[in-house]
Amino acid sequence: MASFFVSRVDTEIDKRIDALGTDEAKALRGKAAIANARLAYQAYEEVFSTERWTALEREGANKQRPLWASTGVKDKAYKATMYVDELVAPNTVNTMPEATLFATEEQGEIRGNTVAGTYEQARADLDAVEALGIPYAEVVRLLEDEGVDKFEASWNDLLKSTEAELQRLAPSEG
Repeated sequence: MASFFVSRVDTEIDKRIDALGTDEAKALRGKAAIANARLAYQAYEEVFSTERWTALEREGANKQRPLWASTGVKDKAYKATMYVDELVAPNTVNTMPEATLFATEEQGEIRGNTVAGTYEQARADLDAVEALGIPYAEVVRLLEDEGVDKFEASWNDLLKSTEAELQRLAPSEG
């Protein structure tokens, strides 16, 4: 799996959009995360449609599938299923939180592949964010660094708790 955090992109970019406060900027709220994921899927399609990939697949290689993570909306102004409804595509995985799962069951609008044919608009949305003076590459780098730090902290917590449990269960020397 290749994990892509979805809502975190909008959270960071929307914060910067809100700081600008213009109507032009506000019109782009909630668009960057979907655009980012859709362009990631475009890259996925490109990689797995090459002759090189075909040769690897003949030898038994498996595709690395995109995984949409953090697909629960953080902004109450957005429909609870926005990231689920807009990121339906073949060979993807969505690790939506339980509340989003229930919302999708109740109000989701799954209407087939909602990614195919959207790449031009996705690129235009991210270009518009850049035109506002919000550097997309900086946002992505920040989110990547934060994500790595969070995963590292979780890993270290897991190691500590495992070590503590192993020590607790170890036979006493006596």
